[in-house]
Amino acid sequence: MKLILAIINSDDANAVSNALTDNGFLVTKLSTTGGFLKVGNTTFITGVDDDRVDEVIKIIKSKSKKRKQSVPSATPLEVDTYSAIPFEITIGGATIFVLNVEDFKKV
Repeated sequence: MKLILAIINSDDANAVSNALTDNGFLVTKLSTTGGFLKVGNTTFITGVDDDRVDEVIKIIKSKSKKRKQSVPSATPLEVDTYSAIPFEITIGGATIFVLNVEDFKKV
């Protein structure tokens, strides 16, 4: 058995949740915040049999879209003067951790 932790952009969370549950996976959702942009994420937790791990990853990949976003960057011009020059970054997609489960009990 495996434990899958998947960190998803909140914009994609409903699509991922619906697709996983439609395919028979039981998931727990946690609201989380990323450290770099301080934006909302959703972390999904699900336990699956070893032979279904690839199926979960495929579903998450298909519903987690990468997108471009402009963010300001503080650049010093003179002493005590800053200019916000925006730059583009890629956000979205998914970060997925697959962990071995030594023991599992549902009581």
